[in-house]
Amino acid sequence: MAEVSLDFARRSSAPMAAVAHAPVGAAQPVDERAPSLLGATREELRTALSSIGVPDRDLKMRTAQLWSWIYQRGATDFTSMTTIGKELRARLGDAFTLARPEVVTEQVSRDGTRKWLMRMAPVAAHEKVKGVGPEIECVYIPEADRATLCISSQVGCTLNCSFCHTGTQKLVRNLTTAEIVAQLVVARDRLGDWPGQSPPPGAREKGLLPGDGNRFVTNIVLMGMGEPLYNFDNVRDAMGVVADGDGLSLGKRRITLSTSGVVPMIPRAGEEIGSMLAISLHAVRDDLRNTLVPLNKKYPIAELLDACRNYPGVSNARRITFEYVMLKGINDSKADARELVRLLKGIPAKINLIPFNPWPGTQYECSDWDTIETFSDIVFRAGYASPVRTPRGRDILAACGQLKSETEKLRARARLMAESGIGAEGLFTAGD
Repeated sequence: MAEVSLDFARRSSAPMAAVAHAPVGAAQPVDERAPSLLGATREELRTALSSIGVPDRDLKMRTAQLWSWIYQRGATDFTSMTTIGKELRARLGDAFTLARPEVVTEQVSRDGTRKWLMRMAPVAAHEKVKGVGPEIECVYIPEADRATLCISSQVGCTLNCSFCHTGTQKLVRNLTTAEIVAQLVVARDRLGDWPGQSPPPGAREKGLLPGDGNRFVTNIVLMGMGEPLYNFDNVRDAMGVVADGDGLSLGKRRITLSTSGVVPMIPRAGEEIGSMLAISLHAVRDDLRNTLVPLNKKYPIAELLDACRNYPGVSNARRITFEYVMLKGINDSKADARELVRLLKGIPAKINLIPFNPWPGTQYECSDWDTIETFSDIVFRAGYASPVRTPRGRDILAACGQLKSETEKLRARARLMAESGIGAEGLFTAGD
């Protein structure tokens, strides 16, 4: 293969150029003609460049250039990469794309929460035969001074937690590293969160984005579909891309990995990912947790808490969050609160109390507000921060425990929304 021309401008001296972006509010179908480099690690970019004839001596520089365009500037094609010569841009365009997952539907809650149903490119053999990839959900939760993106790590889930809507969907497959990273990139596309872009009309004026001076996505939580520690390698590599200071640049303290308690993987998560840790606890007795979180039968509470006490880097500055869904008459008594305090003794922790978010067919109800406040007071008086999570996006089934990409139901609902323009409790579609 012919050697690539060397008459390229240096990255450090190039001005910021206009970048081609997917229009805010428009879905961008996945391009199946060539592999997409979106979500690639540095090593994968280096391999891709080598495959089209870039000399070894230039690979480090060219990889850095591609990395900057993809993850700092949000480029959607190679033609806008003006720091890269035309010949190499042409080769890249012939061999690869920067295609995103397709946004099938975007739902916007009256509180500003956004839920995207994303369709991935076909990866597995049976997906390629059908020509259609799986669908997952991703949720954006804006507040006055921050905005959190809740991302998925698997299509479906294996854990069958009885209070969780996602747990009623069977596991389809793990998401790839690129598919996990792509959720953040697509969110920034939709929010206009790249240099030279603007947010959706009226979003800032309506208070649906963080205040001036803040990035539109400031934090990531791996609390969407799936158990992150059952897809460890891909999650680790994806968070490496997300946290890279020369790209998407979300520091590890702004990333929280939530697990239902895959005990053997917790030390590795601390050592190799280094994010903040959240534990889906939800009960203080093994007999009850066995029902709520069946994984507890394999890794009971005592083993889980021992792993937390030894989590690499845990300290008062890096506390572990224990998530506790409040279920009426199930786990919300004063005795439960006192036992929770006893169990967590010696662990730098905060307790996140989550009012149960109902979903169709559930057997559970949310605890009364007075009960939640009493529970919170007991935990707080024992010296633990015990915020009650404000339910967000309930009207679009985007709140904690409500995600489920059951394709037929979501497509039917999306069609109904598109036809009417507005749904129950103030729900409106992306075009409004």
